[in-house]
Amino acid sequence: MNVWKLEWLRVLRTKRWIALFGVYLFFGFLGPITARYLNEILARAAAQQQGFVFDAPPPTPHDGIAQYVSNAGQLGILVVVVVAAGAFFMNPEIATFLRTRTEGTVRLLLPKYVVAVGAAAAAFLAGTAAAWYETVVLIGSLPTANMILGIGYGILSLLFVVALVAAVSARAKSTLATVLVSIVALLLLPLLGLIKGVSPWLPSSLITALGSLAGDADAGGFVKAAVVSAVTTGVFLVLAVRGHSTREV
Repeated sequence: MNVWKLEWLRVLRTKRWIALFGVYLFFGFLGPITARYLNEILARAAAQQQGFVFDAPPPTPHDGIAQYVSNAGQLGILVVVVVAAGAFFMNPEIATFLRTRTEGTVRLLLPKYVVAVGAAAAAFLAGTAAAWYETVVLIGSLPTANMILGIGYGILSLLFVVALVAAVSARAKSTLATVLVSIVALLLLPLLGLIKGVSPWLPSSLITALGSLAGDADAGGFVKAAVVSAVTTGVFLVLAVRGHSTREV
């Protein structure tokens, strides 16, 4: 059995794909519904409170996608980190078994990376398709070009996240440590955005780019972050290969 087939079976037979698709599809269907009916729910609740009136503008198509992205961009990325960490971190027995049957660290890690990104991207696309469809049906049309661009940025963010996990796994002592360190690193990125002029360069902004581009955000506003994300993804992959190649089993 080659490593490519082994990785696909790992995702399918361990039901990890269900966790990925479950999160993205759940929020893909729930986000637009929440955006469409939230004002009505709050208005009815306000009507029951004497002397209180709830007045809010009607929902826009941007709200439907923004609701999806705000939720899936958090829990979805968390699930992606967990799934990727489970693939990259290998206990000594499995590491020895795979290394004796695979020529080179690149051939060992590449299937793990591609399969993890492929599964995450497929789940993200499924959830986005659901959110797009429901938003159009319940609220209104969305800018097609911006949506496609936002999807591209979203996939690029997944490439970055999985590469980060791969690099962390080369030094971490366990799967849990890989998950925790990766999450802390991802949480620190938005904090760096508080520094003046840094925010447009941060790869973390690509995670929510789809929600912004569904509205009136500038389509070119995420180019800097995309460039930095592509470069750092390559750096993380190099670090992952070097770290795993010198790691003791």
